[in-house]
Amino acid sequence: MSVEQFSPQSLLVSDSAVNKVRCLVEEEACPELKLRVFVTGGGCSGFQYGFTFDELVADDDVIVDVEGISVLIDSMSYPYLNGATVDYEEGLSGSKFVVQNPNAATTC
Repeated sequence: MSVEQFSPQSLLVSDSAVNKVRCLVEEEACPELKLRVFVTGGGCSGFQYGFTFDELVADDDVIVDVEGISVLIDSMSYPYLNGATVDYEEGLSGSKFVVQNPNAATTC
């Protein structure tokens, strides 16, 4: 398997996101779970961010290890996420993972 490993600087992961991933992995009692972050077409600016949990690592995945958790990014999404921050927000409108991307030209 030729999986690329990158430093945490390639994708920043906030403390709240790390804590939430760690909590969800513990709840599922599956230490192989990793947060997968991806970009899909659609949305008002042409792209949307997606999140899922995955046990499998594809040959072309980029793995970002941060404080004991792993984040997977497929090779097509990586250029769009390089330099971005994954965060976890809790508020009146609910709880969710979000991407704060300084490279995004527009948002909605």
